[in-house]
Amino acid sequence: MTGRVIVIDDLPAAEEELMAIGADRAGIELMAPKAVSRAIKIKGLRPPAANIIKQEMLSLGGEAATAYGSINHSVDKTDILLFGTFKQLRRLIEKLKLHQFGLPELSEKIGIYLDNYETIPKPIMIGRKNFAFGKQTYLMGILNITPDSFSDGGKFMGAEKALAEARKMIEDGADIIDIGGESSRPGSEPVPAAEEIKRVIPVIERLANETQIPISIDTTKALVARRALLAGASMINDISGLRFDPEMAGVAAEHKVPLCSMHLKGTPKTMQENPIYSDLMGEVLDYLEEGLAIAKKAGILTEKIVVDPGIGFGKTVDDNLTILKRLKELKILGRPILVGLSRKSMIGKVLDLPVEERLEGTAAAAAVAIRNGADIIRVHDVKALKRVAQMADAIVRKI
Repeated sequence: MTGRVIVIDDLPAAEEELMAIGADRAGIELMAPKAVSRAIKIKGLRPPAANIIKQEMLSLGGEAATAYGSINHSVDKTDILLFGTFKQLRRLIEKLKLHQFGLPELSEKIGIYLDNYETIPKPIMIGRKNFAFGKQTYLMGILNITPDSFSDGGKFMGAEKALAEARKMIEDGADIIDIGGESSRPGSEPVPAAEEIKRVIPVIERLANETQIPISIDTTKALVARRALLAGASMINDISGLRFDPEMAGVAAEHKVPLCSMHLKGTPKTMQENPIYSDLMGEVLDYLEEGLAIAKKAGILTEKIVVDPGIGFGKTVDDNLTILKRLKELKILGRPILVGLSRKSMIGKVLDLPVEERLEGTAAAAAVAIRNGADIIRVHDVKALKRVAQMADAIVRKI
């Protein structure tokens, strides 16, 4: 055999291939950015701006696509798709700084997106544990102290049962324990804050006194979050992305704790009533980016935020599968990515299996998520998924 097609996903891969054939260092630095291509989508541009971007991209040897009516201004706005190498896109950024129509500001955003996409998020201290992303995939163990969660409702009601499960997950390798007192399954009704507090606080207090593994509070209520943090929790996991309770962001800022901000369409009670998207990934990204803005306004450091696309929260099976396939697109936010897919209905529907038989499907989905950029996987079956993550990391992260 004299040749083959090779896969070059990023600059390190390009540099590795160039080194393998004996290219000199100066040549590697020059050629690596030409070996990696990216496609960038920009939404809602006025035709004059879109046409300038297209002309500049074409002049650099790249490609750009706009709506048919963009050239003669018969459309009010157009999206644009840019196709080019790193080198071409970097040169485009510099050229756009010289134009009008808001293009200098846009060029800055494109630069940030490219940088974020290629960069591993900085480490986050959660409680006493340092999470160094890019080195391994971390596991968040799920502890539902609820009577009605879709997978384990009622199994861990009461402090002793809940503590026993938490200890088992820690022994099996959980890096965080995520404790929740309100089910967010499709169709579920909200639980009063007082009831949530009654369920979770005794467990958090006792667990925090016996382990250094960080505890996350899974809640959308500021009052519950505050009480949990005072009891020993060191992270907030808000499935509403700071939307349900306007005081939540302030609690996270006041206590200076990390926050996981998730995408959700609707509410748990209504989210699966025919969810429809015109641009699935675009809408998920917009929601998460708006959540980052809410957090920043409240005084939460961006460096303390984790994002979650919300698998199963207002999505069809096809939506969920698409998100997993295109998960890496979330990297433009520059934040660690958490994915919760354990035993979820999409696995049951694909495999036609009940909740108790979804371990293999969960493992396969988790491996794909890790391959596509997940930094934290939220799971029920810690021992099995720890092995899956270690094997996936050995392939993806070369560790």
